[in-house]
Amino acid sequence: MKARALTPLDRVLVEIERALGSALDSRPIAQRPSPAEGIEDTVLSDAERRHAGGLMRINHVGEVCAQALYSGQAAVARNEALRSQLLEAAAEETDHLAWCGERLDELGDRPSLLNPLWYGGAYAIGAVAGLIGDSLSLGFVVETERQVEAHLEGHLKKLPEADQRSRAIVSQMKEDEARHADNALAAGAATLPRPLPDLMRAAANLMRTVAYRV
Repeated sequence: MKARALTPLDRVLVEIERALGSALDSRPIAQRPSPAEGIEDTVLSDAERRHAGGLMRINHVGEVCAQALYSGQAAVARNEALRSQLLEAAAEETDHLAWCGERLDELGDRPSLLNPLWYGGAYAIGAVAGLIGDSLSLGFVVETERQVEAHLEGHLKKLPEADQRSRAIVSQMKEDEARHADNALAAGAATLPRPLPDLMRAAANLMRTVAYRV
């Protein structure tokens, strides 16, 4: 008996089950070496370490959300080339997630306790954007990555100057996010209508405020 082809909804359900069953509790393995390799871990004061931990927890949540967004968009993408592009970007986000997790361990801190919530919400947003259309889905990528790029630039200014390991990770992440946005633009991204970018920015600000502590 011939197996039934998976519909976009089937793929969404499969991805949600996979995320809830294992991905959120696992330690991802980076395909690329950490940018912090070879950089000495200098001594930070307790206040500096807590602050760096809070900032890197925010970055870790951002990568959880990026994984979910790209996976949700890829699950419903109509175009195979677009799906491949989204999954390639998601693989780089896995590197970011692993690097941030490693750095949190080094700082004696932990990921956000709300990661399952962040993942589920971001996945749903990505899937909805993808279902509306590929060009809008790409536009969502561009806007997301531009906002993340600006957010990471802000963290480079906020991280303790002595925390060169965290700064190296954030710098590489910022470079990767800019490239993801450029690739989406080149693939035909549509400009998101107002007030979507403002709503995305407000949601991201709320996430950062909560994730810094929880």
